[in-house]
Amino acid sequence: MKLKVTPEDFVVRELARLPAREKGPYRLYLLEKKGWNTIDLLIRLARAHDLPYRLFAYGGLKDRHAHTYQYVTVKHPADLTSEDKNFSLRSIGYMDRPMGPDLLEGNEFAITLRALSAAEVSRITRRVDEVRGFGYPNYYDDQRFGSMDRQMGLMAERLLKRHYNGSLQIYLTGIYPEEKKEARERKLFFREHWGDWATCLSRAKTTMESRMFSLLAEKPKAYIEALQMIPGEELSLLFSAYQSFLFNELLRRILQDLGLDLVAVPGVAGPYLFYRRLERKELACLKSLFLPLAASRMEFPDARTEQLFVAIMEERGIKRSSFNLRKVRQAFFKSTPREAVVFPGDFHLQPAEPDDLYPGRQKIRLFFKLPRGSYGTMLIKRLTMP
Repeated sequence: MKLKVTPEDFVVRELARLPAREKGPYRLYLLEKKGWNTIDLLIRLARAHDLPYRLFAYGGLKDRHAHTYQYVTVKHPADLTSEDKNFSLRSIGYMDRPMGPDLLEGNEFAITLRALSAAEVSRITRRVDEVRGFGYPNYYDDQRFGSMDRQMGLMAERLLKRHYNGSLQIYLTGIYPEEKKEARERKLFFREHWGDWATCLSRAKTTMESRMFSLLAEKPKAYIEALQMIPGEELSLLFSAYQSFLFNELLRRILQDLGLDLVAVPGVAGPYLFYRRLERKELACLKSLFLPLAASRMEFPDARTEQLFVAIMEERGIKRSSFNLRKVRQAFFKSTPREAVVFPGDFHLQPAEPDDLYPGRQKIRLFFKLPRGSYGTMLIKRLTMP
């Protein structure tokens, strides 16, 4: 099976309730893109129009390897409508507030699965009915963990343990899957010479690297001060990655605790465990279950779920009070509830047809809607699991 062979194989459209106006301080845009992630493209647009990035706001991050449509606001009166080879930004009105996640209702997907054998087509077709009836676990998918270094782990966990040196090391030397060769080699150099700040400064390239290594060259133990330089929005994303990691681990343990027959699919931050079918009691339990994202204040649906989460924290050497950071305060952990399982809306597929890119193979096109924060790629993992 092949996924995302072309951007048009993975189309995502935001579903939002927008308080649009004929006039207002925030100009509303529809951003269509492919080959760009949301943040990098908005940074480019901000620079192109000589505007601070903080004036731009969005509801959700959209994948680079997809054809996506999303809403963006800019707190500036000028019309920034523009078009390039791989994106277009079109003004569609105004709002009295910036765009944000709370305005999103979900996303609509149109996904093409390619290079399928006849047996794979048959298996996927059967599993569509299973997902309609029983849903699937609402894990965060691999793209949520792009900031995780395979050797050193997640930066936020080190920070919660007050390992400020280690946390800063992951931030400055963490190597990610899509890292370019030059950046990878530079970060390996930093890692090899960690603590020799003048030498690290000599190889610094980004503004943040230069600022942090300049500080450390003057004040060798100023790890906290360096961490305080991280922009709040970037730190929030790093915190969200760790919350997602803990959510996935809690959901795995709940499914195991129910004694379900589970199938494991590998993931960068741990396996994704899927069930095939559920008994009526199990379905009722999971369908109504909401799990909290990790923070100092959390509300659990029941005592057993809380026990499972406490066990996870004990294993990882953190406490609930650890989430109340006092020395790095430009972002914070906030607990919100998230569905344990998700049921795709308007879920249907077109009949298989010959694949124009893979002779002798077939392709299937899937259509569905998901609530905000749920991953279409996770549904694909469920449909194509062993």
